[in-house]
Amino acid sequence: MSSIAASLSTLMRRLALDAFTIGLMLMVLLASVLPASGEAAVVLGDITTLAIGLLFFLHGAKLSREALVAGLTHWRLHLLVLAATFVMFPLMGLAIEPLALTLLTPELTMGILFLCVLPSTVQSSIAFTALARGNVAAAVCSATASNFLGIFLTPLLVGTLVVQGAQAAGGSGLDQIWKIVEQLLLPFIAGQLLRPWIGAFIDRHKPVLRYVDQGSILLVVYMAFSESVNEGLWRHISGTALLVLTVLSCVMLAIALALSTWISRRLGFSKEDEITIVFCGSKKSLASGVPMAKVLFAPSALGMIILPLMLFHQIQLMVCAVLAQKWARRPEEPVAAVEAPAKLSR
Repeated sequence: MSSIAASLSTLMRRLALDAFTIGLMLMVLLASVLPASGEAAVVLGDITTLAIGLLFFLHGAKLSREALVAGLTHWRLHLLVLAATFVMFPLMGLAIEPLALTLLTPELTMGILFLCVLPSTVQSSIAFTALARGNVAAAVCSATASNFLGIFLTPLLVGTLVVQGAQAAGGSGLDQIWKIVEQLLLPFIAGQLLRPWIGAFIDRHKPVLRYVDQGSILLVVYMAFSESVNEGLWRHISGTALLVLTVLSCVMLAIALALSTWISRRLGFSKEDEITIVFCGSKKSLASGVPMAKVLFAPSALGMIILPLMLFHQIQLMVCAVLAQKWARRPEEPVAAVEAPAKLSR
């Protein structure tokens, strides 16, 4: 019995199935079997809005200004990461859209486009960069800049590319930006302003506060899928559609990884900077994407819209975990061989 448990544990680690990923699956299952409705849905909706505000408040409070300043000198690296996130991915989405519309529902296609305009991840980009012995300071700066700019760029790109989604949400691009500012940016700024007083407490309790972050996302996922299940979500999604979504996610991730690697090498970046560019430029944030989707899209379509993001999130974690472990095993380079190319990336 113990050997079976050990085998399952090993398999979960290899698939990057952590407790949070299992929690996401359980929230989808719970919403499918017991969706929130009526007065309970209204109360949980208000709680979800407060939880999202708390989530971004904590993101602001956890942000270290010293780490950001340390990475600001790599401006070419940051521009490349932002170009990958907000130019390369949207262009991929537009290229895939005609095929997706023939194979998937309009809502799932909208979800793919929404995925493509989201900012990069923060925690996993930094964690994978550190594991692979990349430029961690630059990863902190790039991932954070991507998320901050995403507060403004994502709703603008949604209004431009995801036209149906903007209409479904009932507002112009400026209305959507204001909703994002009100519900996400203001709590973020408040956390950042209060960091001198609460930063030490936040840093000491990061492992505990991580559950607040993850709990907020789980609650949003449950509410999103509850609303969609009440609207007949699973009657409109087939096994074939899930397979198509998985294949498209793998294709998009493969293109992003290949292009970011090729361009970083062509531009003469060091191996450490290349690792940072690949991890920060190829991933999309579930932590930012789910709250943004709640603000930008109609509740009835929310479950379908975030489903591509949830699939892509798990695939990117599995693939990047393998890449990080591979790069972590590379031999140490002589100091002189590392420092000379590093100057090219500054």
